[in-house]
Amino acid sequence: MNKFETLYARWVIQNRLLIIAVSLASVVALSYGAGNLRFDSSYRAFFSDDNPELIAFENVENTYVKDDNVMIILAPNDGDVFTRNTLAAIEELTNEAWQVPYSNRVDSVTNFQYTEAEADDLIVRDMITDAETLSDEALVAARAAVLAEPSLKNRLISAAAHVTAINITVQMPIDERAEAGQVITAHVRDAVKLFKQRHPDIDIYLSGMVMMDAAFFESAMADSTTLIPISFVLMLAIIALLVGGFFGTMVTLMVILFSIGAAMGAGGYIGYPLTAVSSSSPIIILTVAVANSVHVLVTFIQGMRDGKSKLDAMEESLRINLQPVFLASATTAIGFLTMNFSEVPPFNHLGTLVSIGVATSFLLTVSFLPAMMTLLPVRVKQATEHDTKNMSALAEFVIAHRQRLLIGMTVVIIATVANLPRNQLDDTFLFYFDKSINFRNDTDFMIDNLTGVDFINYSIDSGSSGGISDPAFQSDIEAFAQWLESQPEIVHVDRFTNIMKRLNKNMHGDDETYYRLPEERDLAAQYLLLYEMSLPYGLDINNQVNVDKSSTRVTATIGVISSKEMIALNDRALAWTENNASSFDHTDSAGVSLMFSYIGQRNIVAMIVGTTLALVLISGILIIALRSLRLGIVSLLPNLAPAAVGFGMWGIFVGEVGLSLSIVAGMTFGIVIDDTVHFLSKYLRARRENGLSSQDAVRYAFSTVGRALVITSITLVVGFSVLATSAFKMNSGMGLMTSVIITLALVMVFLMLPPLLMKIEEKTVHA
Repeated sequence: MNKFETLYARWVIQNRLLIIAVSLASVVALSYGAGNLRFDSSYRAFFSDDNPELIAFENVENTYVKDDNVMIILAPNDGDVFTRNTLAAIEELTNEAWQVPYSNRVDSVTNFQYTEAEADDLIVRDMITDAETLSDEALVAARAAVLAEPSLKNRLISAAAHVTAINITVQMPIDERAEAGQVITAHVRDAVKLFKQRHPDIDIYLSGMVMMDAAFFESAMADSTTLIPISFVLMLAIIALLVGGFFGTMVTLMVILFSIGAAMGAGGYIGYPLTAVSSSSPIIILTVAVANSVHVLVTFIQGMRDGKSKLDAMEESLRINLQPVFLASATTAIGFLTMNFSEVPPFNHLGTLVSIGVATSFLLTVSFLPAMMTLLPVRVKQATEHDTKNMSALAEFVIAHRQRLLIGMTVVIIATVANLPRNQLDDTFLFYFDKSINFRNDTDFMIDNLTGVDFINYSIDSGSSGGISDPAFQSDIEAFAQWLESQPEIVHVDRFTNIMKRLNKNMHGDDETYYRLPEERDLAAQYLLLYEMSLPYGLDINNQVNVDKSSTRVTATIGVISSKEMIALNDRALAWTENNASSFDHTDSAGVSLMFSYIGQRNIVAMIVGTTLALVLISGILIIALRSLRLGIVSLLPNLAPAAVGFGMWGIFVGEVGLSLSIVAGMTFGIVIDDTVHFLSKYLRARRENGLSSQDAVRYAFSTVGRALVITSITLVVGFSVLATSAFKMNSGMGLMTSVIITLALVMVFLMLPPLLMKIEEKTVHA
């Protein structure tokens, strides 16, 4: 390998102009594909086409109507919805809501289809009309009627009547969902802004599925417009401060930009969409690309400080760093590629994009960077004793206390890893967004004052056309709904049997004693037909009943609960229908939060497989590259320990591992192994080429690569710490945990790996 490294280093020096030209042309060609990138802000982007929960969700939507909606929450400052001015404003906004692009249904307390008897006729009308003209008695009657209607209370009107909502259901083209969502969001916000100018005494909050999609988009845009520039500035400052040199910093910047451009361009050619998760790719690529460049630059500058010419210093830097930089890049790429085992497509895309960026960074670091640096003027100060003083002191400390360090680190690892079981695989869907996102604050207000944000739809099939009119079926539906209402997690349950009970009362002269389900199937079917024929366009019952009246949907609205609680609730509900509803042919459950809950649970299993495969592959690569089975196996301990200790610490201080953290172990395994690879490569070079003892080889490794490892670790920690400030939890959680693990990795490589090496090689002359 040494001969190849030497020949390659000389070839680069001799063909600098060709390398620069080919690099630029290749990067331009790859980056051109970035023009094909499009942003997908939909929550559906987090689910593959064959995801079973998504399939169930789409089946329910296709059977009834789609659940995509905008919820406009209105809170009058006087705390009373039932005033003439407020009700008139609700009427006004309800009418305007029909103008929202793609809207196909609008529900509010004013246009709710209220039924009453008039002689032998059934009257179906808007609950409240011409609110400004209502008498005091009519206002009192309207309040009583609205609050008595179970379809409205805790859904569109609060129990205290201080907050209400207008729900706009939209039908977006599946292939234009992202664009349509942005159009709807912009229209609603403009309409609300104008409404606020006319009605400053009413506070407005926006929630719903469309606004959640907007939150995904805005989170990604916030990261792109703030975190990426901050990362660039911090990375360049670190390079300029710790590595030194204007041209070294500028060439590193070029490597970073080229790596990001090539990766994003490749993603465009492949057809990947950008999401709130994959849009963090540039920050991660930026971070790992800097780490590659640092090793070549630090060794290059050290060589020049030792008196070597520019060409000789770069040739030596390439010769020394080619193998470790390749191994570090390969293992990092493998680590990120394990994200393709994730059940979440955006994580697949993130892993692939970063892997492409890492590969591009490696190629540019060992070709374009040395070619450019040797053509540019580089001035460095001569080496002084201070340059290696700190690393030499650390090396002597480790050698002198190797036995204590080995025992102490082992005890710390065991004690911390013992807390791994304290971690629970759990997530709370709403908490994906922090409170800097409007959607989170508005939805929190809605949950605290009106209704829940999460829901589960239960599509219940009677087994026959028109079967929903069967008294036994309706009785079981009502019993199921009442059981759901008795569960502590449930805020509201919507079902068509509320309509049937009201119709039965209406058709018996509004006698309250008949507010119960019809006892005859034919009678129930007639009531339903009469009611449907009286409904205005856009307010039919297709949101609750399918076309041939064979199945109905029961919608359970839920407060803020975790994914484990969501799955447990759904399991209990399905078990109840199985054991208590003999008239149900079958029951399907579906919901957005339910989809996220199940995918989080399954993702951890998929990532264990991916991480295991990465472990096998990387172990094999290390054993072959180091030409030592013993050292290859030994090196795994400081590589596996950081993630184990990191998650052990997480178990102590947090204890909840969500969707974002489930991919961190495999991802960071490829990153943290970089430190081990670089340290071991210098250690083995000292042992094999220079014939040094184990202790002197440790001193050599610290003096030649110790500073570079500190710089790259600081770079990585700073880069991922910037990501940890993201308003989107999937990115912030991943950034925070990765920063912790990278810090632990440096500690392990400095304080645990050298004592291990000296322990196993005390009596060995050569590795």
